[in-house]
Amino acid sequence: MMNAARHHDRDAPPDDGAIAHGQGSFFGRRKGHKLRAHQADLIEHLLPHLALDIASPAPASLTELFDDKVEDVRLEIGFGGGEHLVAEARAFANIGFIGCEPYVNGMAKILTQIEAHNIGNIRLFAGDAAELLAWAPSQSMRRIDLIHPDPWPKRRHWKRRFVQDATVAAMARVLKGGGEFRFVSDIDDYCAWTLWHLMRAPDFTWLAERASDWQAPWPDYTMTRYGAKAEREGRRATYLRFRRAG
Repeated sequence: MMNAARHHDRDAPPDDGAIAHGQGSFFGRRKGHKLRAHQADLIEHLLPHLALDIASPAPASLTELFDDKVEDVRLEIGFGGGEHLVAEARAFANIGFIGCEPYVNGMAKILTQIEAHNIGNIRLFAGDAAELLAWAPSQSMRRIDLIHPDPWPKRRHWKRRFVQDATVAAMARVLKGGGEFRFVSDIDDYCAWTLWHLMRAPDFTWLAERASDWQAPWPDYTMTRYGAKAEREGRRATYLRFRRAG
């Protein structure tokens, strides 16, 4: 399955006819605008140094993927333009970050920021998030973020949403006890869908005690380009946090 989530603020328009090969694909176009010369150069020369090779066995600890000593590892699925991932990596130098993004233009954008800010604690995976989760060792991540994923609003496409029973179980396997899955969307139906799947998952607890817990972002949250656009257009996002038991 192609489980990498796709933001719906990508540069290329949605194209249901351009779904990648494979049953139950979770994303559409992998490339939009033609890359600038420097972006293409980064894809060719910088990305190979940062890209994960899941054809090789995973290290005993994902912290071994990083040059500098990091204490924990976090994953962002479908990072889009990379605003949130870059801000988190710069704020938490002691954490290793893995960004999963199948969309070439998004990968080019984050490589530009990694180079500009000399960021050393990000590794990248340009493919299927489900395969990445299957490759990662058990209890190897502290947090997984899914921010403004493609909602796949048509019923016949719901099977392409990232949040499914199988992916919830996969996240439970790789998260450490006390680790978190965080989800942000301004699409009410997808928020309800996510709550339904996570509330019936025995390994997760919803961390909400009052309405403000899901109506407002968590402290120090970095607003994405799409999130800012949604707010300007009067669409309010929902912020969900779920803790892994143990």
